[in-house]
Order: sequence, then structure tokens, then C-alpha cells
Amino acid sequence: MRTMNTEELIPEIKELVIKACCELDDNVVNAFKEALKKEESPYSRDTLKLLIENAEYAKREQIPCCHDTGACVVLLEIGQEIAWQGMPLMDAVNEGVRQGYRDGYLRKSMVKDPLERVNTGDNTPAVLHTEIVPGDKVTITIMPKGGGSENMGAFTTLVPGEGPEGVKRFVMDTIKYAGGKTCPPIIVGVGVGGTMDYCTWIAKKALLRPIGQRHPKPLYAKLEEELLEEINKTGIGTLGMGGTVTALDVHIEYYPCHITALPVAVNLQCHASRHASKTI
Repeated sequence: MRTMNTEELIPEIKELVIKACCELDDNVVNAFKEALKKEESPYSRDTLKLLIENAEYAKREQIPCCHDTGACVVLLEIGQEIAWQGMPLMDAVNEGVRQGYRDGYLRKSMVKDPLERVNTGDNTPAVLHTEIVPGDKVTITIMPKGGGSENMGAFTTLVPGEGPEGVKRFVMDTIKYAGGKTCPPIIVGVGVGGTMDYCTWIAKKALLRPIGQRHPKPLYAKLEEELLEEINKTGIGTLGMGGTVTALDVHIEYYPCHITALPVAVNLQCHASRHASKTI
């Protein structure tokens, strides 16, 4: 059994918040470069070049790659052999987020109440997800989630008989309705199964999978490829300006579900697909 003080998380989360907002990883930037090879629209080609230049400049100068530094989604994968001591876990997470957004000069986007609309001033509270995993380590993942892409997410419960074609239809309806408001080229996260709450979570978690990595189950890998092809036929293009590349990839995750239901959730990620992880 390993004993950890929750305060150990604070500097790690602070560092990851700043890193995530300022540094698009190589997987994303390389996907931009691959998209540039496929893109036929001159307007979208020029914009893709600007996105690559912007990502490189932001990383070099350590400034946010997008002005919308998002709601701070935090995933803690906690080893079952860890015993916590110190301040409440949520308080430690929020303190790390608070310091990261303050010291990184990142935009604060959280409001205290969704109807009263008063800004919290420090981008807390974070949206925290915890998962218990084997071992005695903690993996921290920070995912700043911008409003434009998050606002276009959707959930439905299909009749089970609608099957894969129903899933595809709902995903495509969501993409077409969103259009350019998600700041394409996007990554499309799809959750299938579970319950209403869990389905939406696995759709978001799917966005963390590296671009180009297919689902290990052939059924879902095939569905990902079919959806990616269909999405890129919509002609929405980079930042909605028309073109042959609207999505960089589609990632599907599934979970067992009730016999009466086929839940489906879509969570969209803008071109600024930001996340950073560390295991301690």
C-alpha cells in the first residue's frame, strides 16, 4: 500500500494545465500536416497552414494555442493500492487548476451558476472524473474543453433494432447540424451503450485516443472508418470554409447496456485537441 498526500497533485496539475493549453502534441500537428496533403480547397489549405504555424508558435513561446482555454476536465486514474491523506481530493485538484490558469495567464471561462452567469475568476471548479485501476500510481490527464466544440455535443437513446446504421445516422445528423461551429478539422468521439451519463463520458474519453489509432474490435474499427469517410464528404472543411477534410478522425468507445436501449453520445473536439498526461 502506498500513501500519498493529495497536495502532491497540486504542482503536477498546475504544470499539466499550462502544458495542455500551450502545446498541441505531435500526434495532432502531424494530423494537420496529413490533412494538408489531402485537402483540395485553397481556402482550407491556407487555413491548415495557419493552424500548423499557430501550434508551433504557441509551443515555442509558451502561450495558449487557442484563446478559449476551456472548462478544465480532469481524469485521475487512481491505483487501488493508494491510500490518500491530506486535504480533500477535489480541493487539491481545484487548487492545481487554479494555479495553472493563474500562472499560465489562461482565460477563465467558468461561471458559478449557469443562470446567474457570474465568473468564478479562476476557472474552477474542474470537471473531475476518477477511475480505479490496478497498481499504486496515479495517472493525471488534463483536457481543456473549449465551448464551441462542447456546445455541439449530443445524446440520444435509439431503439436497439436501429443498430449500426442508426448510430451512423445520429452521428451524421449531429455533424451536419454543427457545421463549422466546432472549429474543424475535428475529432469525433462517439460513445455507444452504458447509461445516459456513462455514454456521454466514454464519448468524451474517446477523444483522448491518438489520431489514427483504430478501435481493437473490428466492428467498431469499421464503423469509425465509414463515419470518417462520410463526414469528410460533407464539404464543411477547415473552420467551415469548405473542403475535403472536416474530421481528422472518429473514435468510438462502447460499454454494455440494458436490453431495452441503444444509447449513443457524440462529443466533438475542435482542431485545438488539447490534453496532457503524467503518471506519478
